[in-house]
Amino acid sequence: MTWHHGRWSAFDLETTGVDVENDRIVTAAVHTRGGGLDPDAGEWLADPGIEIPAEATAVHKITTEHAREHGDPAEQVVREVAAELAAQVVKGGAAIVGHNVSYDLTLLDRECRRYGLPSLHERLDGHPLHVIDTRVLDQRAVPYRKRVSEQQGARQLITLAQFYGVPWEDEKAHGCSYDAIAAAQIAMRIAALAHMRRADWPENVRAERRVSFLPFRDVTVAELHDAQIEWAAEQAAGLQTHFRKTDPNAVVDGAWPLRPWVEPSTEEAPA
Repeated sequence: MTWHHGRWSAFDLETTGVDVENDRIVTAAVHTRGGGLDPDAGEWLADPGIEIPAEATAVHKITTEHAREHGDPAEQVVREVAAELAAQVVKGGAAIVGHNVSYDLTLLDRECRRYGLPSLHERLDGHPLHVIDTRVLDQRAVPYRKRVSEQQGARQLITLAQFYGVPWEDEKAHGCSYDAIAAAQIAMRIAALAHMRRADWPENVRAERRVSFLPFRDVTVAELHDAQIEWAAEQAAGLQTHFRKTDPNAVVDGAWPLRPWVEPSTEEAPA
């Protein structure tokens, strides 16, 4: 079965920041469709247990006060989100789809470790985890897209939605359910382009330089997952080379779909 005909769980987190090692989940969404089974959906609001910075609130509109009043305890939310994703993978054979989803999966992993909970991988009981990342796919398909503007980057979710013809409403964006579903729709558009004639592509797609969706054609989800591991590493290496033009010590982690865990050092700093 080709990758776009199976069951998918669209996954997204909104968080207290962008540091996967230290930031916390504020909201989470898992929307599951396809595979000949009934659709399923879950959305969570957590009290993260720490202050939500103003910069994060500006993105997802959730304040510390709102999360404390209406959110469930963070440990409960982390447990339920990991359990839901695992159940969809184990029982329904779902692939997890999202935009830059290695961030979400890594932060979820760190949250599980924070509360001493079984990780997503531990909950899978040997079942394979297959992931579809629209950021990795898009960069492989359209490697030379330029920034839309000074404020809007080439690989942002809004940019992909506009490019692939997925509806976008600014006032709903950065809600975890909205972003998860948008990523799933983008993945479906990428799959459709991969399986149609180039002559039938929309004009804006054909106009891009060196665009190709051929690597996504007639492959299984397992084959696509393995390919993304290589593509993500190559993309990170290219970005690191670019950053080192101005910062010789810049490092871009190419691990995908989960950044490796490094045990904190227990050695005391010298006096």
